Amino acid sequence: MKNITRDIFAFFLSEITKKRSEKIILSIAIASFVIHLILIFLVNSKLIYLESSLFDSPIAAIYTPFSFILLYEVYLVIYYLPKSITTYIGKQYEIITLIIIRRIFKDLSDLKLSSNWFEIKNDLQFTYDIIASIILFYLLFLFYKQSRKKQEVPLKMIDSNINSFITFKKAVATCLVPVLIIIAVYSFSNWISALINPEIMIGASFKNINNIFFDEFFTLLILVDVILLLASFYYTDKFHKVIRNSGFIISTILIRLSFSVSGLLNTVLIVGAIVFGLVILIIHNKFEEELN
Repeated sequence: MKNITRDIFAFFLSEITKKRSEKIILSIAIASFVIHLILIFLVNSKLIYLESSLFDSPIAAIYTPFSFILLYEVYLVIYYLPKSITTYIGKQYEIITLIIIRRIFKDLSDLKLSSNWFEIKNDLQFTYDIIASIILFYLLFLFYKQSRKKQEVPLKMIDSNINSFITFKKAVATCLVPVLIIIAVYSFSNWISALINPEIMIGASFKNINNIFFDEFFTLLILVDVILLLASFYYTDKFHKVIRNSGFIISTILIRLSFSVSGLLNTVLIVGAIVFGLVILIIHNKFEEELN
């Protein structure tokens, strides 16, 4: 049974698979950009009709390759889950930051340059996103800096308990890959169907294209984080690690909640989630320094 699990993990989450996936997704991203530009030309030429603001301007075409880059980031979240909890959480923060960057490209095509900038909803959201992207980029820098500081602490001998926990996380990560593929295919196919035939558009998730797949993804991550937290009690009873893992769950929940709101509150929840995770990591590292 262990050999089967190891083989499945190697098939989905090995370094070779990671590099191969990177090349495949990059190729798809480039092809999708070209296809999106062609569709915009056909829509503007009145040769076809598609009901979406994504086909109004060539700038919006950048949205599509970014979507595939985000899918690769989703894969990296799973890839790093068994390896490092801080990198695993950091990749989640990268995803929500890229979602905002992707949203900026979409909003650029809807901008209305006027003296009433702060009275126009789309222009105001664009302003929020521009400011938030800079803040989030810097917060990510600080988060990974704190993560590296933790890794510089002299490593102790890895005992059997830690090995068992890593094996458990590998099993969880392996199960996540097919589940997320199914969710991605289901979400994308539903969106395509709704795009072609707007009358069948159902579900609140399609009211905001930025939410497609990722609201379900972060909901799933919350469940996974809770499972890992509960499983960690078998392997450690250190208070600061329990608080760190619990804090990361709260951070993920705040990110998930951001998908249910819009405007300034959406931005505040996202920035607040990463600030909370960063503060939790800083305090955790202070504990580690004192204990060592």
